[in-house]
Amino acid sequence: MSREIIEALRQIESEKGIAFEALVEALEDALLSAYKKSPDAAEYAAVEIDTETGDMRVFELIFPDHIDTASLKIHDEETGEEVGLDLSGVDMSEVERIEVTPDDFGRIAAMTAKQVILQRIREAERDLMYEEYIDRVGELVTGIVQQSDPRHNTLVELGRVEAELPRGEQIETEHYEHGARIKAVIIRVEESAKGPQVKLSRRSEELVRKLFELEVPEIADNLVEIRQVARETGYRGRDGKPVPGRCKIAVISHADGVDPVGACVGPRGSRVRMVVSELRGERIDIIPYNEDAARYVAKALSPARVREVIVDDEEKTATIVVPDDQLSLAIGKEGQNARLASKLTGWRIDIKSQQQMAEAENSLEFGDEEGVDGQCMAIMRTGKRCPNQAEPGSRYCSIHADYVPTEPAAGKAAEAAPAAAGAPAETPEASEE
Repeated sequence: MSREIIEALRQIESEKGIAFEALVEALEDALLSAYKKSPDAAEYAAVEIDTETGDMRVFELIFPDHIDTASLKIHDEETGEEVGLDLSGVDMSEVERIEVTPDDFGRIAAMTAKQVILQRIREAERDLMYEEYIDRVGELVTGIVQQSDPRHNTLVELGRVEAELPRGEQIETEHYEHGARIKAVIIRVEESAKGPQVKLSRRSEELVRKLFELEVPEIADNLVEIRQVARETGYRGRDGKPVPGRCKIAVISHADGVDPVGACVGPRGSRVRMVVSELRGERIDIIPYNEDAARYVAKALSPARVREVIVDDEEKTATIVVPDDQLSLAIGKEGQNARLASKLTGWRIDIKSQQQMAEAENSLEFGDEEGVDGQCMAIMRTGKRCPNQAEPGSRYCSIHADYVPTEPAAGKAAEAAPAAAGAPAETPEASEE
């Protein structure tokens, strides 16, 4: 029987990847614990297993007086039970060993070995699964809903592991039916006695990135990159009706001839439509990333048309001027469009209609003091010079030229072209409802 146990340990090492030495050590500890429960057990003992023959023997240990035996005892942290001795710092040549192997130790060894082997297999599988999933944080996974309750976490089967979709990572307008197949991203993995606890998210912005990577080959091949993502998931309004979420992504191409927006939209919108379907109707605006802050901010307000952008690099703020009929579109329902644009670009955005801007600029003073060549001569109410470039043939930018009676021609220029610091007027944006 002893040799069969050794062969079983060797097989487990081969099949499960558990070190043979670790299995032997665990079996020795378990056998010692079993021996200590016998009524005539020695106070200090050790179990030795011959890995060649399979012989298992128990030895009573008699220590010299100068060794503090109490400090050698090892106790289980949970039960407080003595599980062995720490002999690492002991000179074993000074310790007397007397064999005290019980007559029925073979039977005890067989039962104990089975328990130890099963336990170690479970522990090893938990460790292997934890190592597998800890490296998959941020990865997109597909699972099957096993249990769902709107007030609690949702359990999702990922194969060998049952993951958890916490209530705070669910989308308020979504309902997860039992047996339904859903996609989510792994946000963290925690160790536990029952195995790795995998936490999923449907609210994460990383979900949008991974879905586009799945649908757009150019992103998977690093020809197109998603630089920024700003997302607000769906919610239920005051009337209880679901309000779909909205997302803006900024994309840039790293290859000549590849249109980043067109690649993400796909032929006839097929690619972005697949992402929208997986996000259950969430609206997605795809805009080209631009290093020029003014143009980037203007594009981020898609689908609204922008007339002017006045930027303050020091404060990292941008004043956006839009046609009067575009104001509500630029701001969005409950300010969502402006809020997402600000989150996407990292700039604080103030949106004004042309009429509002005209009223605000009525109090401007116009001066002749020196400034940067070509800079607008308007002095803002803050005392700072307008940062925009002056229009050709004028001393003022297009937005301020209308309010200078000595230069009526500048008013036409303001209607014809935006300031150099802004984005082209009425530029259509790529957007998918």
